[in-house]
Amino acid sequence: MVVAFELGQYVPGNSAIHRLDPRSKLLGLFLYGLALLVAPTGESAFLAGAVALPAVLAAGLSPSFIWKQLRPLAFFLALIFFLQLATTPGTILVYLGPVPVTREGFNLGLLALARVFFLILAAVLLTATTDPLALADGLERLLAPGQRIGLPSQELALMLTLALRFVPTLLEEAERIMRAQMARGASFRGLQVKNLLPLVIPLFVSAFRRAEGLAEAMEARAYQGGKGRTRMRELNFTATDFLFLLLAGALAAGTLFYRLKSGN
Repeated sequence: MVVAFELGQYVPGNSAIHRLDPRSKLLGLFLYGLALLVAPTGESAFLAGAVALPAVLAAGLSPSFIWKQLRPLAFFLALIFFLQLATTPGTILVYLGPVPVTREGFNLGLLALARVFFLILAAVLLTATTDPLALADGLERLLAPGQRIGLPSQELALMLTLALRFVPTLLEEAERIMRAQMARGASFRGLQVKNLLPLVIPLFVSAFRRAEGLAEAMEARAYQGGKGRTRMRELNFTATDFLFLLLAGALAAGTLFYRLKSGN
């Protein structure tokens, strides 16, 4: 059975989160990630991370959509938690077979799980409420000052746009190849390397073919980077954007203050 999903899928809408400037959302994601990073305990990380839940509701994203985005990462999240749980020495609480579970391991596992889960949730919220072209535009504007020291902000923004555009396309291509190979008797059970070869090799060939076609199309149109190009939509900060960044900054500062005060 093939499980299809679209990571980073954009959901058109007119919510307050959708209307935020993409630059403020990118900066907000950075500050939010900083708050999660400096949270000293699992409980504080969950409290800091829970701020994203009202934003998800305000964006009008359904629980089924969020679940479809996060479900492919469930095993990865569980692995993060159980690795910390099983490998951290300390006060033993219980044994899971031969593996001792310690209080310190449980706390570190909770902290790591909260950080990764809520950061992924915030990234899903960003991509679901921001048009990929607007997101690339916002990133280019944020990186523009780096051009003074030779940072290729326009090329980096183009790379982001292409990545966001082609990830769903490659996932659809992978599903098509899997169905075709399964019809020929291929098996993908167990995710062993030899079982994945009938998928990986055609997928790489398809990806290189698409990349070559895109490069030829860009050369045929005399693409020379973004220098001198005009934009259909100008980006402007509003009072809502400043309020959003103020709240994100307050969350990061508050979490940092709590860490310093707790001495962790």
